[in-house]
Amino acid sequence: MELTDYRESDAEKKRTDDLIRLIPKGGTTVLDVGARDGHFSKIFTGHFESVTALDLEKPTITGKGIHSVAGDVTNLNYGDKSFDLVFCAEVLEHIPQHLLENACNELSRVTKDFLLIGVPYKQDTRVGRTTCYSCGKKNPPWGHVNSFTAKKLENLFNNFDVVEISLIGNSTTRTNFLSSLLMDYAGNPYGTYGQEEHCVHCNKELRLPPTRTFLKKLATKTAFYITKTQQLFYKKTPSWIHILFKKRNF
Repeated sequence: MELTDYRESDAEKKRTDDLIRLIPKGGTTVLDVGARDGHFSKIFTGHFESVTALDLEKPTITGKGIHSVAGDVTNLNYGDKSFDLVFCAEVLEHIPQHLLENACNELSRVTKDFLLIGVPYKQDTRVGRTTCYSCGKKNPPWGHVNSFTAKKLENLFNNFDVVEISLIGNSTTRTNFLSSLLMDYAGNPYGTYGQEEHCVHCNKELRLPPTRTFLKKLATKTAFYITKTQQLFYKKTPSWIHILFKKRNF
């Protein structure tokens, strides 16, 4: 799905509306980490005098009060307490596990007051995963190498108080050990091969799977029916978790 179409989906509109609702009042500066197309940066101009839109490559965003910069969340080039709010949505799930704590420490360091985090909630990263046909290894969907609960986020930002936790969306997107094993054998034919993210192991672009053999097609169908049957017993869970944190004064 193209990013513009994604922004117009009902699920994305609900996610956006909830994050806007959580924006704290009274600040003048905000850092938008992972700004991408500037979707939230432009919204922030209605709430803050100065908006810093940061991504790995300098975003091409125009608008009054928006300053676009290239930067890395694991090594932010700003002093302590530089912003009234630091906003970070759809980012932490992509950070390699060995760098996650460092990224969270940097987000914590550069905010003066508030931190607003948005990530997928309890995502089963076996669903939609891909096989890299360059190195042969498995990849999580959309490059999501981390899965989050409220407790995990609170532990990562343990020098903050929780102002509000919000859970958004409904999902039964889960699988099981046997189905994921069968899909791996079949080459993960229904993975997220259209994603922008490259293989997390060899950094090469993901290629579509080759034509499956009869046995691999049978494995795919068996995995599909096992998962479909199991879903009858699942309770829906939220798709996203948003947490507004406030920095403690020591």
